[in-house]
Amino acid sequence: MPQMFKMPEGPTVADAPKGNWVDLYAPAVARPYLRLSRADRPIGTWLLLIPCLWGITLAALESGFVWWDLWLAVSCGLGAFLMRGAGCTWNDITDRHIDAAVARTKSRPLPSGAVTVRGAVVWMVAQALIAALILFSYNWLAVGLGIASLGLVAIYPFAKRFTWWPQVFLGLAFNWGAVLVFAAHQGRVDGASVALYGAGIAWTLYYDTIYAHQDKDDDALIGVKSTARLFGDNSRAWLWGFIAATLALMALAVVLAQAQGWALGAALAGIAAFGLHMARQMRRLDIDDAASCLRAFRTNRDAGLLVALFLAMAAAV
Repeated sequence: MPQMFKMPEGPTVADAPKGNWVDLYAPAVARPYLRLSRADRPIGTWLLLIPCLWGITLAALESGFVWWDLWLAVSCGLGAFLMRGAGCTWNDITDRHIDAAVARTKSRPLPSGAVTVRGAVVWMVAQALIAALILFSYNWLAVGLGIASLGLVAIYPFAKRFTWWPQVFLGLAFNWGAVLVFAAHQGRVDGASVALYGAGIAWTLYYDTIYAHQDKDDDALIGVKSTARLFGDNSRAWLWGFIAATLALMALAVVLAQAQGWALGAALAGIAAFGLHMARQMRRLDIDDAASCLRAFRTNRDAGLLVALFLAMAAAV
């Protein structure tokens, strides 16, 4: 068993950060369900929210900020928390037998018996219904896009069983918010938003390949597929390729948004800062060390927020 994933004492989850708010402050009766939603590991919520922030700021780069964007930002934060929770619950329902065989995940609520499958289903539906209330505050194009995303969410947990590229399915689902929120602001989908979506998918391939390297030995034993296993010793070359694709598609999105002058310079500076952050990650990454992989994975929150910050400054001109 990898050293960093020793089974915890008590009902906590092995790969959750120590001293997280769920373990410290949540009512005891709610803790297993919040852990099922990964509320004790907020990085996934950030990675789902960040493409939404990109979508808002890119749309504003085209037409300027409006008061509605404040609601979009707040509602996306709530929606990311809820839909990430519902998606993780669905993922754990479908993967409960696999999780029981992996050192890092066997302490999760379903394989450990802290939550029943029936309880997990009820919890998943409750989160999705609350998220739907938020979605229906948007325009009809955004509502339709939101409903369409459910197919991707449903398929993703099974992807590792039939393809070596499950990270593509994660990327398709996790970055859908970039297009959805762009449509909520602009009332349309255009080339800039599609390019931004592609950038998010390439970024997800980068960070989730790193994440998958934590489990590659267990995955090989139980037959779970991933890009980490597919790329093997060539992973670093692939990771650099995903970084290059992300940067190129981000730049294309900004150009297609017809940014000019100072706004164009600010947006490209943000992309450059993102690239430098990714290069720093790569210098420090050891794909054969689970702790190094987890650290690199988590720092992608800061990388993604850099892009959102610079796009917001560019749009505010």
